[in-house]
Amino acid sequence: MTVYVATHKKYDIPEDNCYQPIMVGSILRDEVPENYLRDDQGDNISEKNPNYNELTAIYWAWKHADSNVIGLMHYRRYLGSKKSHDARDRLTKAQMEYLLRDYDVILPKVRNYFIENQRNHYLHAHAGEPYFVMEDVLRTDFPDFYPAFQKMEQSTKAHLFNVFVMKKAVFNDYATFLFGVLDKVEERVDLSTLEGQDLRVFGFLSERLMDTWLMTRGYSYTESPVVSLEKTNWLDKGTQFLKRKIFPNSKKKVHF
Repeated sequence: MTVYVATHKKYDIPEDNCYQPIMVGSILRDEVPENYLRDDQGDNISEKNPNYNELTAIYWAWKHADSNVIGLMHYRRYLGSKKSHDARDRLTKAQMEYLLRDYDVILPKVRNYFIENQRNHYLHAHAGEPYFVMEDVLRTDFPDFYPAFQKMEQSTKAHLFNVFVMKKAVFNDYATFLFGVLDKVEERVDLSTLEGQDLRVFGFLSERLMDTWLMTRGYSYTESPVVSLEKTNWLDKGTQFLKRKIFPNSKKKVHF
């Protein structure tokens, strides 16, 4: 088992021997700490990190990892035994192995937005054109996945964060689908029209592909609470959420 911990800086990494820090966008960094993997070795997309976020680590693992179980966590967000801000609650190798005896995939607890579905949530928060391009790519090039995509976008719930643990064959299937879709989306999205957070477009889009893939393939999964090592300002987050819903930015509503 190898659980990669995606990070862009030196950070506290669990000492359990299954966790392996990987510096995303290594090719763009002045220095990579000792014992951190680089995502710019061999077949890689390290230079795309500003637009792909932690997906550059997923790509590297897809092309190079040989463990029977592959996972991805974030330097400040882990799957845990309970919801907390305490690093000691992160899942251990033994706990993950136990869960994978009965399931193919371990995911974070589903997030429920209650008052809006995933399609509207995305379009209220991000530039709309890339989402509509992805929708068209799924409809035309991945038709087997399109019904699940429609179901996902009408749901208020989603497995987010690009955090997971999977058996290797399942992971390979996921990565093949994920990058197959995003490669086609990237061909049609003009990044020069995006700015700010929207430049991280493929990382955001990928969060809507996890459930699309999972529902289509029918793999078994279980959920674990999220351990967030840095506390969230829920008052500010909730205020921004409501602002986006009540006063959506007009440029985000233009259809592809």
